[in-house]
Amino acid sequence: MAVPKKKTSKSKTRSRRAAAWKLKAPARSVCPRCDSTKLPHVVCPNCGWYKGRQAVEVD
Repeated sequence: MAVPKKKTSKSKTRSRRAAAWKLKAPARSVCPRCDSTKLPHVVCPNCGWYKGRQAVEVD
């Protein structure tokens, strides 16, 4: 088996691990009832509808 010749530095290790921390913008969709933006698969915070029915009462 291959064996590393040199020790991997802390900065090299940490920069490799930090690549998994990159954040992406959350996905957005449009509510078919009120046309406001919302997260997909989530009740609309503006009108309270989800999948064609009133899921939450919104004042």
